[in-house]
Amino acid sequence: MIKHITFVITLLVVTLSYAQLSIEEFDSFKLNEKRKVSLFVPENYSKDKKYPLVVVLDADYLFDVVVANTQYYSYFDEMPESIVVGIHSSKQTSRSEEFATDEISGLPKEKASNFFEFLAGELIPQLQKKYSIANFKTIVGHGKTANFINYFLLKEQPIFDAYISLSPELAEQMDLYIPKKLSSISSMKFYYLATSAADEKINREGAIALHTSLIKLGKSNVNYYFSDFEKANHSSVASYGLPVAFERIFSIYKPISPEEYREKILVYERPVFEYLTEKYTTIEELFGFSKKATLNDIMAIYAASLKKEDNVSLEKLGELCRKLYPETILGHYFLGEYFEKIGEPKKALRSYQTAFTLEPIDFVTRDIVHEKIEAIKRDFGW
Repeated sequence: MIKHITFVITLLVVTLSYAQLSIEEFDSFKLNEKRKVSLFVPENYSKDKKYPLVVVLDADYLFDVVVANTQYYSYFDEMPESIVVGIHSSKQTSRSEEFATDEISGLPKEKASNFFEFLAGELIPQLQKKYSIANFKTIVGHGKTANFINYFLLKEQPIFDAYISLSPELAEQMDLYIPKKLSSISSMKFYYLATSAADEKINREGAIALHTSLIKLGKSNVNYYFSDFEKANHSSVASYGLPVAFERIFSIYKPISPEEYREKILVYERPVFEYLTEKYTTIEELFGFSKKATLNDIMAIYAASLKKEDNVSLEKLGELCRKLYPETILGHYFLGEYFEKIGEPKKALRSYQTAFTLEPIDFVTRDIVHEKIEAIKRDFGW
């Protein structure tokens, strides 16, 4: 049933997205061939915005599923709108040969090394010239290509920030290489690994061995996630794992949820406004662009400010909303409440009177502001 629902959603979203899809042939010097590449660009693409890049290997069957997930999560503002590029199978070289590794060292053989250079040295630089691509880059692989994506991580300066490894057919010593590399990295990295009970035996054994090592890392800058699906097999791991991967990797970007409010914000030891500041600073540092604080997140911090009697946060929130939502009641209403709570009724009255002249937003209507104004006047005989 879950697979059926996932398939219907995928089909629907991809169908709606075809206006932004293109298939091109990329003339590669490294591969000595023209390579079929699929490209998805968001419908409202603008050079004034930055878009994370998602690179999909095995694009013949993975590309549409990845596009559907990026569309779905960005629609609900749970991840940024992203550009997706998928590399299709070669007409000249078999998949097993193109991603072949040395049986002893575990390193890529010649044609696999050429593919690496094609992707890192030709395709991505060309996309960066043509499109407004953000700092944050994700790569997705399945089986042999799930092993291959790790070679980008093992480079001295990895070009990808997030790695989605679906039922990897890991090369020799890869379960040693990856933890060693991640333990030495100081920048923020995301690594998602998935296997299943009915996975190919060698893939499952490798994934479990790698998981055993990665779970011990305990580094705050390494965001590691693992899924072991009970009902999936080698092929369906992709459809099960991709939604989980995107949800986890882009969790910082998501609106504050009721769970986050209860489990993190209400127990936050500093003024809760700092939680909001940290969230949006992390988004800017991670993705390379700023995001306007959403009304959902502002209301979560507002509710926490009242519940925790955090007047410092209430004042800062009011000032922030005056800048972000200047045409609305919100900022001046929050400041009015702040002045009331610290015993400054005249300042509170002025803030509410200013708020009354502006546009209502969310629950803050002119009727509510009017009640506040009248209550202050009654209380102080004004």
